[in-house]
Amino acid sequence: MLSQNQQNTDLHLKPLIQAPVFPTTSTEFINVMAHYHRAEIARMAGWRDRIDRTTNWAITVVAAMLSLSLSTPTAHHGVLLFAMVLVLLLLVIEARRYRFFDVYRSRVRRMERNYFAQIFSPESGTTDEWIHALGADLRKPLFLISTNQAISRRLRRNYCWMFLILLMAWLVKTTFISMTESAVQAELVDSLDEWWRNAAVGPIPGWIVVIAVVIFYAWILFATFRKRVRKGEMIYGDVHV
Repeated sequence: MLSQNQQNTDLHLKPLIQAPVFPTTSTEFINVMAHYHRAEIARMAGWRDRIDRTTNWAITVVAAMLSLSLSTPTAHHGVLLFAMVLVLLLLVIEARRYRFFDVYRSRVRRMERNYFAQIFSPESGTTDEWIHALGADLRKPLFLISTNQAISRRLRRNYCWMFLILLMAWLVKTTFISMTESAVQAELVDSLDEWWRNAAVGPIPGWIVVIAVVIFYAWILFATFRKRVRKGEMIYGDVHV
């Protein structure tokens, strides 16, 4: 008898698992849309904050390395090469974060463009395809852009200027300033051989370092001006990040 009572008590204590309740009225649907839109805004803002943090780190690295390298004529230009590598690493990290951000940004803009915009300024020709596309995206989330496209976008926005500043500083250290052993005077480079000697990094000859920098910045130039995907809100001039 006690065992039966204990089983009945356990049944009352266990939570009942019920099927989800879907909105059945327009008011309920509006509430769902409002809350979901707010949730996607929060996720988008979170990833946007992560992107800004990476950019801030990159700016801090550039400023610190420039201060360290240009503070004295004897500071080695390898510090600037190291800064290029660090900024490249931050660029790759930011591109990955941007891909996640772009997913949530796309969902928010899909709702704003097809639902909220229709409330404030109705237009003909809008169908229900957007809501089905949004549901498919929620069931199976996919990245909307590749890593290469994300790198290109972040380069065009911020990183191309950082790499340009580092390149100019590196040229100042190797082309215009001769690092003498006495560190008393700074002389202008007047020959290609002297430039190569200044560009050397330890046992690595200067000409190899120069070629590596040229190849690296050729890739930066190519990635920055790579053919853009011009459609929808990605067209130049429209508001996007």
